[in-house]
This record gives sequence, structure tokens and C-alpha cells, in this order.
Amino acid sequence: MSEVRFDGKTVIVTGGGGALGSAYCKLFASRGANVVVNDLGGATSGEGASQSAADKVVEDIKAAGGNAVASYDSVTEPENAERIVATAKEAFGGVHILVNNAGILRDKSFVKMSEEDWDLVHKVHLKGAFCMTKAVWETFREQAYGRVVNTASAAGLYGNFGQANYSAAKMGLVGFGQTLAIEGLKYNINSNIIAPIARSRMTEELLPPEVLEKIEPETVAPLVAWLCSEECEESGATFEVGAGKVFFVKLHRGEGYKSAAPDGVATIEELRDNHGKIKDLTKLHAVNSLAESTLAFIE
Repeated sequence: MSEVRFDGKTVIVTGGGGALGSAYCKLFASRGANVVVNDLGGATSGEGASQSAADKVVEDIKAAGGNAVASYDSVTEPENAERIVATAKEAFGGVHILVNNAGILRDKSFVKMSEEDWDLVHKVHLKGAFCMTKAVWETFREQAYGRVVNTASAAGLYGNFGQANYSAAKMGLVGFGQTLAIEGLKYNINSNIIAPIARSRMTEELLPPEVLEKIEPETVAPLVAWLCSEECEESGATFEVGAGKVFFVKLHRGEGYKSAAPDGVATIEELRDNHGKIKDLTKLHAVNSLAESTLAFIE
């Protein structure tokens, strides 16, 4: 069985000093990639900064014989993102892969959530992914090659108490990643989304030790690497991943209900009386695109 390699490729991993990010960085480096370990080094709530997290990962990679440089810029501003990409180009001559992994938490019930809590989480997760992807996009187009992985969450896919800000940002990354796949298609730019479950600073206080030991970040890293490989043709897909398990996640819908009214305008009472039919999922249909979704209404 041939080995998946990344020789000659340069990858940027944001949040590369954390548990998941460092696992990605080390796996890429072990397979021949040049790695830019980007990490602001702040707290999980977004405060502070430190170079130690990124430096430690770079030291580990170099000690194992790999190639890596550190970057300490925040991902939340376009000029910072440009500096991160410049670091990759100056150190290794180019950039081919971007893993948008940086994130923070500001968990509070919605009634207690401040505008600052909302804005900062969106700034790091969603705007950060925008800034970083924007900074590499033209290079990817020009070289007709690029791989992007955006990090969503089960909280985004399904919602979670106390995480209205985080959930909204993470689901935003699903739509962002799917649209990048459409726009990147003719330029050989693949874009995929993962929703990982893994031991990290964000989960260590939420899950019991017997669970944490089964969801090490190293169980997530292989999927990220595969999606970023030259061999992988997948694009626009979402995967839940962790503990050695990978699930493909896709929107489906039932057969639905069509109003009996000649003009298609249902009464409130008609929708009330047919609510069960609207929600019936006995026969599921996968929805693959906006065009496919719209076609069902046109028909």
C-alpha cells in the first residue's frame, strides 16, 4: 500500500499549538510537509498571548527531523493573515494547504451572553477562517492547487446549551466551506469541513477522564491529512470525526407536504393539520446543492 506523502507541500495550521493543531502539524511534518505552526498562544477565552505553544510544536517537529516555522499572529485581521502566508512563502517558497483550526470559547447561556461574547467568538472562528482563506486563495487559484479544511463542531450541526455564539459560528463555517468548494472547483481547490471530538483545552473540563483517553487528537489528524492530500478528490463534504470513527454528514429531507390550495397558499390550519406529514422522514432524499433544493419547488 503506497504511503500518502506531502513532500514539497507547505501547510499552514492555525491554532497549531493546541492539542488538535499540534497533532495535525506533527502528522503533516512526519509525511514530508513543510509546516507553519500558527498560534497566538492565548487563553481559551481569547485573552493574552504567548509564543511558547507554537515554539514547542516547532521544536518537536525539528527534533523528529521535520521542517517547521512558528507564527504568532492572530488570524482575525487581514493584515495578520497576510503575514502568516508571507511567513510560509519566505520559509518554504509557497503554500498549498490551509487548516483553519484556531478557536476560542465564551460559553454562557443566551440570557447572560454579551455582545462581546458573541462578537469575539465569531471574530476568531468565522472571520479568522475568512481572513486566512482570503490570504491564500489567489495563490491557490494561480497555481491551480489548494486544500482547505474548516473546523466546525457538533455544536454547530445540532446546537448546544450555552453555546449560541459558538454554534452559530461553527455552522457558518459549514456554509463557508461548502461555498469554497463550489468556487474552487475549476481551480483544483478542495474545501472540506470537519466536526471533531477530541481531548483539548476546550473539552478537558467537560468530559470524564475515561472518555478523554479515548478521544486523543491523534484520532482526528489522519482524516485532516487525507482530505488535504493530492490524492483526495473530496470537496464540499462534512465529517464528524473522533475516537477512530468517521461519519459523513449530509442534509436530507423528507417527501414534504404540498398544499392542496390551487394557488399554493396554505391556510395556517392546513399546515397545523398536516404538520405530521411535513415532518415525516420515512422516505429521505439527499440534497446535494442549492440548485437541487430549488428544483424541488420549481417542479
